[in-house]
Amino acid sequence: MTPAASLHSMRMNTTLKMAISKLKFLQEKKSALAKQQRRLLADLLSAGKEQSAKIRIENVIREDIEIELMELCELFCELLLARVLLVLDPHSKECDGSLREAVLLIIYCCGHMEIKELSTLGDLLKARYGPDFARRVAENVDYEYVPEKIVKRCNIMPPSETLVNLSLVEIARTYEVPYSGLPVEDVPAGDSGGEDSDTGGTREREAPLAISNARAQSSRLPLQPKKAQDDFDALKARFAALKR
Repeated sequence: MTPAASLHSMRMNTTLKMAISKLKFLQEKKSALAKQQRRLLADLLSAGKEQSAKIRIENVIREDIEIELMELCELFCELLLARVLLVLDPHSKECDGSLREAVLLIIYCCGHMEIKELSTLGDLLKARYGPDFARRVAENVDYEYVPEKIVKRCNIMPPSETLVNLSLVEIARTYEVPYSGLPVEDVPAGDSGGEDSDTGGTREREAPLAISNARAQSSRLPLQPKKAQDDFDALKARFAALKR
């Protein structure tokens, strides 16, 4: 192995290890903050401030999505570290099939996540497989390189009303607080839905008619639409961790 090849190998190994370490640190930090934010959202629901909770939970949902992406990136960084000899194989110009999913995701995600170590790794992979390959991954025409599910998680778009409601339902269930979106069987006993809470606090004023009508309509719809089932299952798994 030439000195240049040895230096390149050392750089790739070091960059991968630094990216893994940073991703783990950020996941722990964001998870701890998200737990605090959920507790605050539960307090808002308990005080009857549902509109405030609906606005603030958007940030929590976004943080959860970032944590999911970080988990994926960490997993694929571990894979690349274990197969670094394949990554640096001088006899192969094309991306090996066993590395393809990891390489594609990191090259695509590094431009959507503000993590210096991941960006550095992305630059190394772009240099390794060439600018044309990197450009095609970034353009991702017809989701040829990166699946739609990952692309949507990288986009900064407000969560759907359904996802917001499902998130608040899980918070209400986890912390046993009232929420108008809860199914009848989950509503705490003695909660009359009036303006004054049992602790003497004052709930927010009656919601506007449009919101009230929307709630009335939503109560007649199935609680878990099929199109939201995947999101609901993911939320249930994540919120279950709060009880530990």
